[in-house]
Amino acid sequence: MNAVAPTFDAQLRRRADQVKACLDALLGDALAPDEIARPPALLAAMRHGVLNGGKRLRPFLVLESTALFGGDEKAALRVAAALECVHCYSLVHDDLPAMDDDDLRRGKPTVHIAYGEANAILAGDSLLTLAFDILAGPETVLPDAVKTALVLALARASGLGGMAGGQALDLAAESQAPDEQGIVTLQAMKTGALIRFACEAGAIVSGKGAEDRTRLRRFGEHIGRAFQLADDLLDLKADAKTMGKATGKDAARGKATLVSRRGTDWAETELARLIAEASALLAPHGDAARTLVDAAAFVANRDH
Repeated sequence: MNAVAPTFDAQLRRRADQVKACLDALLGDALAPDEIARPPALLAAMRHGVLNGGKRLRPFLVLESTALFGGDEKAALRVAAALECVHCYSLVHDDLPAMDDDDLRRGKPTVHIAYGEANAILAGDSLLTLAFDILAGPETVLPDAVKTALVLALARASGLGGMAGGQALDLAAESQAPDEQGIVTLQAMKTGALIRFACEAGAIVSGKGAEDRTRLRRFGEHIGRAFQLADDLLDLKADAKTMGKATGKDAARGKATLVSRRGTDWAETELARLIAEASALLAPHGDAARTLVDAAAFVANRDH
């Protein structure tokens, strides 16, 4: 696998800090135009679900894919924040008793444990809605056609044919194991769709055409698959303290993954192949793509 540059962790932290500051401001007490009130308990639950750490990998990919094309960083930061709202909404709902039933997220109590199930459901609903508020708002200074393209792409990645649909397939897999292609489809939707959007978003923000969008989209598909493979390996090998959440749950529920079907040796070889192909997709960009190539290696080699 490609080695991660020594500065990558620092770059990831810097971008995470930028995104956290943006989200902190968006989830402050001040009302946005046409809002009537911000109920304190709901706001606190939303903040708990969004500001409790995390690598902010998806926002990082938005920012760096935009930087690859020289796009507007301020606009990209808001797009990155919108995507993180969708991702965090999915985690809040995913942790609920009716879903994966987790008590810990990033080493802290999940939102429903800290604020109750009703507030957790509403916090997820509000974060999802806020994402599209951010994209459409006048503070996101982009042409209307670009905003429309971002709204459409994020909606498609998030909903029935993307992440939410993938979660439905994942729940169904607990009672009826899918075949290998079913697992690939499930993972491409549940995990891969938002990562794919994160990479393609930089080309959209920068006003690039179909060729660039497709190239970054394919890059995102490759690292999305790599992310899930690495996650399944970690679920087998890492402990809860390292991961900040329960581990071994897929095996305990008898849930099939590509790792459980093919084995760890195959998974590690497949990871290397995916990262090599992802890196090759960005070869035409030369050194300008170095950070994104390092991000692909990070996805495969992360330890939590």
